[in-house]
Amino acid sequence: MTTLDCRGMLCPLPVIKLAQAFPGLAVGDTITVLADDPAAATDIPAWCRMRSQALVSAAGGTYVVRKLA
Repeated sequence: MTTLDCRGMLCPLPVIKLAQAFPGLAVGDTITVLADDPAAATDIPAWCRMRSQALVSAAGGTYVVRKLA
């Protein structure tokens, strides 16, 4: 499992960091994004929908995304 610590980063950096790390993951892998920017609560789920990836969980500034394809 990969973890990105994006705490202290403002929008859109957490999503950009997620997008940059995603190609290095295998299908089925998960990546955890730690983000304290309130915009991440909207941006990360939206990114998952647009990219057809699975948002496994989102709670307390911790977002777990699974690569589906």
